[in-house]
Amino acid sequence: MRAVVFDEPGEPMEIREVDRPDCDPDGIVVETEACGVCRSDWHAWQGDWSWVGVESKPGLVFGHEPVGIVREVGENVSSVSEGDRVTNPFNLADGSCPLCQQGKQNVCERSIPMGFVDFAKGAFAEEYAVSAADTNVVALPDDADPVDVAGLGCRFATAFHGITHRVDLGPGDWVAVHGCGGVGLSAVHVADALGANVVAVDLKAEALAKATELGATHTVQVDEVDDVPRAVKGHTPRNRGADVSVDALGIAQTCRNSVRSLATQGQHLQIGLTTSEERGEVSLPVDEIVFDEREFLGSYGMPAHEYDEIFRMIDAGTIDPGAIVSETVSLEEVPDTIASMGEYDTVGIPVCNSF
Repeated sequence: MRAVVFDEPGEPMEIREVDRPDCDPDGIVVETEACGVCRSDWHAWQGDWSWVGVESKPGLVFGHEPVGIVREVGENVSSVSEGDRVTNPFNLADGSCPLCQQGKQNVCERSIPMGFVDFAKGAFAEEYAVSAADTNVVALPDDADPVDVAGLGCRFATAFHGITHRVDLGPGDWVAVHGCGGVGLSAVHVADALGANVVAVDLKAEALAKATELGATHTVQVDEVDDVPRAVKGHTPRNRGADVSVDALGIAQTCRNSVRSLATQGQHLQIGLTTSEERGEVSLPVDEIVFDEREFLGSYGMPAHEYDEIFRMIDAGTIDPGAIVSETVSLEEVPDTIASMGEYDTVGIPVCNSF
């Protein structure tokens, strides 16, 4: 089958013929219909995240936001059948650890990041495999659009899980979102759907325009203000700051700006992962965090059972993940699309839907 194959960090990727994935007794093999192209793919292509034990090796196939049709089912799988249209979280769980038993499969003790390790190759290919299918696979509604569902991927799912399950957010609260790429725009959209007032922060006017379209009530363009946290607070009642502030980019500046945008007892939500410049380490205003009793929280993917919440909100017309999809590309275009993400020009979520 055809797949996009990684060789070395920063080197052009190529379409090659590779072996079809095997189906293990607890897994499935899926024919790919669509797969989101994520900035995390760019990070891995650059060779980032070795500091957390993730290292891209030659022969790896990226792609962790998949949708497809089940073509082969392992003998122990009972939740899906051949012909079903499915998706899955990128962080595959084994279903048996204590955290999985508590419904927290996204932080499984033996979590496998699909498309980032050579024993769980991704979906920039004609077919892909999913392990522990009864734990990880989500059967989709009959009317689900594959491109829209691929847009859920890790970006929308991580933002949704973070906004709805990791922070305490209610109608009328104030949320700042620092960085309006795919995951940031997703956070804007979900926070707006929950009735929050959203301040979107970005360097680019185009990204802020999209954030406004998706529900942001105020915007801050970084290069037009001297002090980003002060500008964010200026939009909130009595300049008190945000109840929740999200770093959706992962660089030191956005992380610190997010923490400093908070009100007393506000909650910082870290969604963006760092680059080789930070290598996972960012200095923070610890005394401010202590004096104001601020919280620092993370969000990593989403367990499969939370997809039902998204589908119910889609059915109700409350959210529209497809509105964040910016373009569709072919498998041949995936390498250049990933490489271009280093320019930070992408507004929204690109999806590959031609294999």
